[in-house]
Amino acid sequence: MSRASVSQFDESLHLTNVWLKDITDQLGWTDRRAAYSALRAALHALRDRLTVEEGAHLSAQLPLILKGVFYDGWKPSRCGGNIRSVREFLAPVTAIFGADPEKDEDAIARAVFATLRKHVSAGEFDHVLHALPEPLRPLFEPA
Repeated sequence: MSRASVSQFDESLHLTNVWLKDITDQLGWTDRRAAYSALRAALHALRDRLTVEEGAHLSAQLPLILKGVFYDGWKPSRCGGNIRSVREFLAPVTAIFGADPEKDEDAIARAVFATLRKHVSAGEFDHVLHALPEPLRPLFEPA
């Protein structure tokens, strides 16, 4: 493996840690594992709502490690589904944190999507936002 390839992994690890820190800071958490679970669940909720093409465009701007997270367990047949309600959209987040009264899935989603907004291009974020039904868009708006 070339030195450049190893540095790509190092850079991706660094950027992934930056994303996790952004999420923990926004939520006032210290648990990085919980931040990772939140990031993973929210990315999966978004991935499954986007079309295959929209998901590919978004994933192209993610750090290498997060691309793997984004596509982990992916079933293309579920993409672009008819999810219209916030509760249905946040089901993956609820599945992880639903039993914990300290974890608010709306706040978790907002923190993850604020982090996404910060780290992908404004144009790509706008494409994602406009691909979503109106009831889901408030989760993606700045606080």
